[in-house]
Amino acid sequence: MDKFFEVMEGPVGRVLRVVLGVGLIYLGLGRMSGVGGRVVAVAGLLPIAMGLWGPCLVHLAVRRLKRA
Repeated sequence: MDKFFEVMEGPVGRVLRVVLGVGLIYLGLGRMSGVGGRVVAVAGLLPIAMGLWGPCLVHLAVRRLKRA
């Protein structure tokens, strides 16, 4: 699991998260309709923000759960 987090916090993982976010926005606005599409599009902003910021959100959550 540590290797996964190492990749996801590196340049490849950051690019993948941004691409995932753009894909969710496209899916939500281009392929879906109504409130559900808008929710998916807004949810796409999270992986973009985390990809630009750096740390993997899942890694942050797992690390926090291990401390508790």
